Amino acid sequence: MAGQPPRPSDQITIGQVVGPHGIKGAVKIKPSTDFLERFEPGKRVFISGQPYTIKRTTTHKTQIRIETKEIRDRNQAEELQWAKVTVPADELPDLDEDEFYTSDLIGLKVIDESGRELGKVDDIFHSPAHDILMIGKGMIPAVQEFVKDVDLEAGVITVAPIPGMFEEE
Repeated sequence: MAGQPPRPSDQITIGQVVGPHGIKGAVKIKPSTDFLERFEPGKRVFISGQPYTIKRTTTHKTQIRIETKEIRDRNQAEELQWAKVTVPADELPDLDEDEFYTSDLIGLKVIDESGRELGKVDDIFHSPAHDILMIGKGMIPAVQEFVKDVDLEAGVITVAPIPGMFEEE
């Protein structure tokens, strides 16, 4: 139906509100996207499923601070603390051949170069240097040295772990 916000399942998480900023309703967001242009003035994001239009953006260290047309005071901003910030899935930008969306990698089977199954990608930790694939009790830096191949069609990621990264059977 025209004018209806997208269903939550059609949304991709791009950050999380970590608190209010100031008294005029700005919120601090920890982004979980490499596409920070999503937070530019005039763009629309969803917080707790509700649409918000960004009117001003600033950055501080690793945070994005936004003011919206809809949030008018600190009390409203405080109510949104820890809420997910999302955008419609159909607004995802195109990626280069060797780039992937986090949501595409979660749940993929992970094997080493000999074919031994190490587990599945449970989560992805976003760090300033690079992302880290969380695989059971193991962690693999998402860099070319360790991640050798990502086959989305087969649902498999091939990695080259160093000794000790995963418990030996």
